[in-house]
Amino acid sequence: MGEYLASIFGTEKDKVNCSFYFKIGACRHGDRCSRLHNKPTFSQTIVLLNLYRNPQNRAQTADGSHCHVRDVEVQEHYDSFFEEGFTELQEKYGEIEEMNVCNNLGDHLVGNVYVKFRREEDAERAVAELNNRWFNGQAVHAELSPVTDFRESCCRQYEMGECTRGGFCNFMHLRPISRNLRRQLYGRGPRRRSPPRFHTSHCPREGNRRHSPDHRHGRF
Repeated sequence: MGEYLASIFGTEKDKVNCSFYFKIGACRHGDRCSRLHNKPTFSQTIVLLNLYRNPQNRAQTADGSHCHVRDVEVQEHYDSFFEEGFTELQEKYGEIEEMNVCNNLGDHLVGNVYVKFRREEDAERAVAELNNRWFNGQAVHAELSPVTDFRESCCRQYEMGECTRGGFCNFMHLRPISRNLRRQLYGRGPRRRSPPRFHTSHCPREGNRRHSPDHRHGRF
């Protein structure tokens, strides 16, 4: 019996533990889920919840039929966000194996940033410190994630341009960065230092937010 339970742990056959939380570190049912969300006590991967804000989503008309931001502008915005986040996190906490950002629209996945460090202790320290920080005027909510293999958590149909569920798919739709940036960040080229955008702070007062570092440098 023990071997059988171990073999189905985190799969759809497991009636006790949530397979979606095990695979993608998030579940659309949240705390209302009928199955357990086993949050890890150690992991190489952290998730920064709802951190990336796609300007295209905010620029759509009410019926979603038109968007006033061009695709090239969205990619530039995203690459800038990704580069600054990746660079600062790696410089402060340790080597990053991969970083991924969800392009989903569901509340439990929208804007989630998954960062897989090479060492578990670096991930643990990052979570402890980032939960006391702000990024571009937005409080950071970080936690350890059970995700270790993004191939298991990604929507394969989305990668082939065939997902019929759109942004509300329950598997990760990972937004790609540009090829040049990928070569630069993952060790194939020189890395440009960016101004720090994570900073320790209590909730800023409205009167002071215009003077905060993230509002000087950020575009969010």
